[in-house]
Amino acid sequence: MPGAIDPSIREALIARLRFYRDLGLTDFYRRPVDPALLTMVETSDLGAPGLASETWDSAPPPQNSQENETIPPRKPIPAPPAITTEIKPADKAAALRLIREDIGDCTRCALHKGRNKIVFADGSPTARLMFVGEGPGADEDAQGLPFVGRAGQLLNNMITAMGLKREEVYIANVVKCRPPGNRTPEPEEANTCSPFLFRQIDVVRPEVIVALGATAATYLLGQRQPLAGLRGRVHSFRGTKLIVTYHPAFLLRDPRQKKEAWADLQIAMRELGLKAPCRG
Repeated sequence: MPGAIDPSIREALIARLRFYRDLGLTDFYRRPVDPALLTMVETSDLGAPGLASETWDSAPPPQNSQENETIPPRKPIPAPPAITTEIKPADKAAALRLIREDIGDCTRCALHKGRNKIVFADGSPTARLMFVGEGPGADEDAQGLPFVGRAGQLLNNMITAMGLKREEVYIANVVKCRPPGNRTPEPEEANTCSPFLFRQIDVVRPEVIVALGATAATYLLGQRQPLAGLRGRVHSFRGTKLIVTYHPAFLLRDPRQKKEAWADLQIAMRELGLKAPCRG
């Protein structure tokens, strides 16, 4: 039996996987090791400096070679629900409360088992700008509001830099319960919860949506693609405009990308006709 992985190595691997996730690289596969290869290694003369070349030349090719294996196809992302009828501004707050009531004390997926509070949304029901993140973290789970931890503080700064106040925008997530250990939501979890997000979007009907990170972009646009291929342009989405940028948590880990994120936000500002406030 292999020994337990060193804690420092484990943390480094987790950090690296989160880095790849934020870049939109979310699918990793571990191919099974053929028993013939293990037998070959165990019976080889390991006392020599390296494996003898004839060991590799004389060994027959394994029946389950890599070339003969196929990676199972990724499950398709379900099509989003049809766009609902537009709601008058005066009725939007009530319509959002109805969605929250429909969610109830949700047990539709496994995420409910470890949550403290459902994190529905925050902000103005008549917002022109909406931000969509991945899911709640520890601070959000404790308070029941999205983006209130360190990443939330950075998002607040981003909103201010755009010349807006937090209470003027609308903020929500793909999933409304905290995934254990802040892991990426599983497809079943995201696909179960996202219909409520689509209903929120249809009620608010913002002029621009900013998808924060790869997970939000994936489930909003219905396609898995590295973030680099989605940033820097305006996407058409449910009758509004969608712009993709980095998640604030990623920017905390790699502050060098803040300049790129600001360029994305400037696209949103241009679509909204906003100008950055002058610095005093």
